Amino acid sequence: MTARLLAAAALLALGGTAAAAQDLPDLGGRTITVVTENAYPPLQFIDAEGNAVGWEYDAMAEIARRLNLNVEYANISWDAMIPAVSEGQYDMGMTGITIREDRREMVDFSAPYMTSQMLMIVRGDEDRFTDAASFAANPDLLAAAQPGTTPFYVTVYEILDGDEANPRVVKFETFGAGLEALRTGDVDLVLSDSAAAQAYVAASDGGLKIIGEPLGTEEFGFIFPKGSDLVEPINAAIESMRADGTLDALNQRWFVDYAMGQ
Repeated sequence: MTARLLAAAALLALGGTAAAAQDLPDLGGRTITVVTENAYPPLQFIDAEGNAVGWEYDAMAEIARRLNLNVEYANISWDAMIPAVSEGQYDMGMTGITIREDRREMVDFSAPYMTSQMLMIVRGDEDRFTDAASFAANPDLLAAAQPGTTPFYVTVYEILDGDEANPRVVKFETFGAGLEALRTGDVDLVLSDSAAAQAYVAASDGGLKIIGEPLGTEEFGFIFPKGSDLVEPINAAIESMRADGTLDALNQRWFVDYAMGQ
């Protein structure tokens, strides 16, 4: 059995024990629809066999098990996700969404399930700049970003000049497309949260590296239509998973073992 399958088996065993020990709500087999983008590995993505997998899928499976939920999944682009959840088209959204006050005006957030920092990813042989200031000082350098995401806003407002139309920010529809542009030399910088950034670098065999200091801290949460009755029970499940080590096990599986190809 591979290390990844062993980790999954251990996680399921841990989850079953924890579920029995925790006094969590029973939602009676209720079916909910969770929407995601499937474009942000290792949180959620489509693997080589065409399966939707990742940290958030495993977390959601464990939450459903603990709360007695049935989960159906839908797919949508990032720019349409928050409006669609806000309008009640879906019960819940997940795609590494940073908890921000402006977004709280449209949706409710769960408690944070992950805390991360924004890091600068460059090619492994990059020597023209070493931090945010030296990147900003060279007008020939380009950054990739997905509009509407935290990396986009950090690139624009914390590294560059605050102009969202700055041509030095090359916009891509998905994070993966921007990362591929970095690898091929079409852009020179990509920002990502620390957990994912470290996974990409570890899996790159020297092709990528992290430079400079972290550019702030962010917390990820699931999103819901305003006033959703799912927020409280899902928060309880998240807290139980934090307390019994399940979140740590997920981090090990997807940010360490996955990056190392185990």
